[in-house]
Amino acid sequence: MHIVIGGASGLIGRALVTALRDRGDRVTRLVRHAPSAPDEVRWLNGTPLDPDVVAGADAVVGLNGASIGRLPWTRGYRSRLLWSRITPARTLARAIEALPAAERPLFASASAVGFYGSRRGQTLTEDSRPGSSFLASLCVEWEHAARIAGERVALLRTAPILHPDAVLKPLIALTRAGIAGPLGSGTQAWPWISLEDEVAAILHVLDRGLTGPVNLAGPTRATANDIGFALARRLNRPYVLRAPAPALRLALGERFANDMLLTDAHVVPKALASSGFAFRHRTAEDAIAAAIAR
Repeated sequence: MHIVIGGASGLIGRALVTALRDRGDRVTRLVRHAPSAPDEVRWLNGTPLDPDVVAGADAVVGLNGASIGRLPWTRGYRSRLLWSRITPARTLARAIEALPAAERPLFASASAVGFYGSRRGQTLTEDSRPGSSFLASLCVEWEHAARIAGERVALLRTAPILHPDAVLKPLIALTRAGIAGPLGSGTQAWPWISLEDEVAAILHVLDRGLTGPVNLAGPTRATANDIGFALARRLNRPYVLRAPAPALRLALGERFANDMLLTDAHVVPKALASSGFAFRHRTAEDAIAAAIAR
């Protein structure tokens, strides 16, 4: 296969490029600097992407987006979160749209489980409606931009990745310092996925030609406490210092605390399961153990 990737320099992008090349696929990486390798093409330089770049590709994957873990979420940074996702998705979608309908590649565009917002007590599948939070609104706009590409669009609603360079990074620092503990009640459901399963799921989407929303989330429900306890056990550190919800909102900002730490969303990977995908890491504990050496 020939796969064109935007966002190839990020955590997921690097792992995906490696996986594609390891199995013999050809990759074209879209970069924002002057190309320094034969597989690089410059884009997002103020001009539309030439449709010839995606013509003949089997699939286009869009993974761009500034980190949602960076603080503070000022008005300016919230604008950057939007721009860094919507502009690349729209650019790729318009390049694909410019091709004859029969020649358009599959567009696998990143999104996030933040689409659903906080929905305590509900089981959320790809059929569930969007939430009302800032991240939910961001995901709605993000997916709307991707749909410009036409009918062959897969919306990769990714859960936080249990990896030392992703959602675990700040949790590891707190745990190693001995100051980790429940965030709010700690009983809120946290969607999650391992990096290995994230990449394997994207390959599954490309190989099966799946379209529509696809929840890239682990198959077993986990709470914030489940993840925190598993990390503490892995690092042989305590997990006792509770951070009350009001304190989190005051220290980190209401939007960030509510959208990132206190959100409660049991997201189920219905589309992956029904299409035969097999998870390597079926529990958050397994994913943490695989990601972190003792």
